[in-house]
Amino acid sequence: MVSLTLPTPDGTTEHYTLKGTPVLAPSAGGERNRIAYAAAHVVADPFADNDPWLKPAIDWDRTIAYRRHLWDLGFGVAEAMDTAQRGGGLHWAESLELIRHALEAAGPEDKIACGCGTDHLDPAGAKTLDDVIAAYEHQIAAIEKLGGKLVLMASRALTKVAKGPEDYAKVYDRLLFQVREPVLIHWLGDMFDPALKGYWGSEDLDAAMQTCLSILGDHADKVEGIKISLLDDSKEIKMRRVLPKGVTMYTGDDFNYPALIKGDEKGFSHALLGIFDVIAPVAAAALDHLAAGDTAEYDRLFAPTVPLSRHIFKAPTNFYKTGVVFMAFLNGHQDHFTMIGGQESARSTQHLAELFRLADQAGLFADPAAAAARCAAVMAVRGIAQ
Repeated sequence: MVSLTLPTPDGTTEHYTLKGTPVLAPSAGGERNRIAYAAAHVVADPFADNDPWLKPAIDWDRTIAYRRHLWDLGFGVAEAMDTAQRGGGLHWAESLELIRHALEAAGPEDKIACGCGTDHLDPAGAKTLDDVIAAYEHQIAAIEKLGGKLVLMASRALTKVAKGPEDYAKVYDRLLFQVREPVLIHWLGDMFDPALKGYWGSEDLDAAMQTCLSILGDHADKVEGIKISLLDDSKEIKMRRVLPKGVTMYTGDDFNYPALIKGDEKGFSHALLGIFDVIAPVAAAALDHLAAGDTAEYDRLFAPTVPLSRHIFKAPTNFYKTGVVFMAFLNGHQDHFTMIGGQESARSTQHLAELFRLADQAGLFADPAAAAARCAAVMAVRGIAQ
């Protein structure tokens, strides 16, 4: 029996014995009936002599190895997105370098889509819509030069300078007119990034949705799909049912993904999810069962991952990256629990302990004894004697 000491909510500790059965990861090869991108994290270099709050240091070998792990499981990689701490420690210069490394590592069959935004433009320095357009164009040109597929990310600078829906239409009209290939649009809710409150020109989600749909309709030939991360399944389903022909829905809902991906009699969502970085082996197995028509096994595999995902993405949601990297450490994809920006400190010891319990119950530890030993080391540093 594998066990360790964990803190409990009442301020004491408990001797926790692992009970989960590891889910065997399938090998890629079978045809799936859903496209699934995992938004991948970056591995920090713990030996770099840098100032973590100011200058990121990335372990490129481990970072790219994790992308190969995702590709081997049949996932596409959504690169340089918020899961990679984009806009939260990872700057544009390092993001472009990350994109370059990932594109060079990807094989002919490996899907990759690259985050494109305006994060090199300080929102405080953005005065006009043309400033925002120029910032987007700079990143579009850089990524397209590398041969990357674009994910047009939501812009903090645009939120600051736009005065209404017509300003969003103007910016996206200019951008979509010039992109070389159809793109993915990313609508990120303010629970993930408070600076994006009121995106598409309204804090009312239904009104914002209508503006977004109008833009998609005007440029359906340049939009492959839209990924929405609102943590509101009813809004996603409503939008999914009225998308312009040829535009697909990619769920970014880390609370309700199993039902949204499975779908209903009127349609389903593909996936572009941060939680797939965490639960990749289980998600791969579940998606294989869905493709085979075995929805019961699909439901069984995904069910225990939902409490874990809701825990990792609990408010303040923008700190979810800490849980993502903690899981990568527990499963041996990196040798340390160090993050760029020092964000390993963004979640409490209690939060990490509950994450460990939920991940165990979901069968996510490939080597439970090793995961327990790694967790015990983190607990010890945080004052929980083993």
